[in-house]
Amino acid sequence: MAHLLSAERIRLAHPNRVIFDGISLGIDDGDRIGVVGRNGDGKSTLLRLLAGTLAPDDGRVTHRGGLRVGMLDQRDVLDHEGTVGATIVGDREEHEWAGDARIREIVAGLAGDVPWDATIASLSGGQRRRVALARLLAGDWDVLLLDEPTNHLDVQGIAWLADHLVRRLGSGRGALAVVTHDRWFLDAVCTDTWEVHDGIVEPFEGGYAAYILQRVERDRVSRVTEAKRQSLMKKELAWLRRGAPARTAKPKFRIDAATQLIEDVPEPRDRIALAQLAVTRLGKDVVDLQDVSVSFGDRDVLDDITWLIAPGERTGILGRNGAGKSTLLQLISGELAPTSGRVKRGVTVKVAQLSQELAELQDVEHEPVRTVVGRLRSSYGSGGEEMTPGQLLERLGFQSDELSTPIRDLSGGQRRRLQLLLIILDEPNVLILDEPTNDLDTDMLAALEDLLDSWAGCLIVVSHDRYLIERVTDQQRAVVDGRLQHLPGGVDEYLRIEAEAASQRGRAATPMDAQGAAPTRERISGAERRQLELEVRSLERRVQKATEQRERLLADFAVVDQSDYDRLLSMQRELGEVEERLAELEEAWLEAADRLEG
Repeated sequence: MAHLLSAERIRLAHPNRVIFDGISLGIDDGDRIGVVGRNGDGKSTLLRLLAGTLAPDDGRVTHRGGLRVGMLDQRDVLDHEGTVGATIVGDREEHEWAGDARIREIVAGLAGDVPWDATIASLSGGQRRRVALARLLAGDWDVLLLDEPTNHLDVQGIAWLADHLVRRLGSGRGALAVVTHDRWFLDAVCTDTWEVHDGIVEPFEGGYAAYILQRVERDRVSRVTEAKRQSLMKKELAWLRRGAPARTAKPKFRIDAATQLIEDVPEPRDRIALAQLAVTRLGKDVVDLQDVSVSFGDRDVLDDITWLIAPGERTGILGRNGAGKSTLLQLISGELAPTSGRVKRGVTVKVAQLSQELAELQDVEHEPVRTVVGRLRSSYGSGGEEMTPGQLLERLGFQSDELSTPIRDLSGGQRRRLQLLLIILDEPNVLILDEPTNDLDTDMLAALEDLLDSWAGCLIVVSHDRYLIERVTDQQRAVVDGRLQHLPGGVDEYLRIEAEAASQRGRAATPMDAQGAAPTRERISGAERRQLELEVRSLERRVQKATEQRERLLADFAVVDQSDYDRLLSMQRELGEVEERLAELEEAWLEAADRLEG
């Protein structure tokens, strides 16, 4: 395997601290390396050193002769006067780049919704980021260095990028190093992981799941990691080994010792106990959306949505940018009234939302962390455990000397964690998280998930972070074409639905087939159409009925006597039967609807 670049005894220091101290590493053909570590420990700096855009204080970085290195930097380096088309494909004629299947795929995957002739200056920050990524991927590089490439991509975009990179580097030619906090992406793409910490770069085999396994084993053997972090990693490992979807990057080492660590570790959440606590705090009525529609002028955003949110429900909301997810959240929180239909809230419901704007901190920027937190309450109960605000701050990664820091001097990740803490200390019973992963590294995401495991209210999460959605919620729903659809198959089912919709849009946009004739579609008679319409409506009613039955069963779990094991077992079997029937009904509905559209 060809060696592409290497770093030898690299040292880099700022006036107040050492970033790297004598590190040596290399990248070979076929390597797909994920770079992880705490914010501020030097991940982005490492990529710039490897790219040659930053010189070390000591040591050297060497490239193989003629090596082509392409880097996606977090900084905006695009020419704001240039057009989108010229930025991505340069001065190539349209017939030249359009004849390249790889370029067409990149443009469609990343910039399909961006006006081709628009100037870069006219684009949003997210659009500029996607154009910059498309420009990089359109080039021919031996080594790709990507710094947070999943920022501003939705779930479909992240899945597309992972598939593109795996296929691009699947032949073993070329290499990749990527800094990202998206743990699903790390597992889907990477074959190796570098952890940047304490001035060193520590290598691990495999993607994120394999990295966690090795960290737990490393900590077990060395016994140098504090008890809190060890416990947290064991909990994370337990979920990865038991509940996570199959991972693509398999560990290539013995994991028997690490596996023994989780034999007595319970599931991350006690769902029945949390549901019981939620009923105590909320009662049986939370928020009911009944036949709700929302329109803005002539634009219909949400159409005929019915969703009865159960006590203790933990739901992830998926959907394309602009699909109506934020509108749905506003209906739940009471910020928006529906155009038609009814929203009913329980009398004890107290909704709080972790927004993307950090609005809670704007009026207290000059105050220290300790003062702001101390105004709320002196203790907080979490899963039967009483904690002081200081203990909660420590759990979310704050050091004792940071408690006196003015909020204006906190980093983005610290402000994000403090925002969540202030909301939790206010003790709402319905918590809405809108893109909560912004500015958080993988360790802090694990700490956030650990805190949410003991959350005893309703949890509604909107995020492009697939790992987080699968980790902290028990079910997923998607906003597709204005309708709210339950996803028994989770994120994979949502991606399949979106892929089918994109394929249909593509077919509709191609009026002629390869022979130049209009493509034919199987026609159905008027009687057959009426019969199908009746079948679709019948299936919709049966799906709704089964969904409501499932939600009632979940609510009953919270109030049943926990010592009545026979009753619990019977209810569990009934729930399994209802979920299986619901999946069959939804599949039948999809097939009938597809025939009707055909």
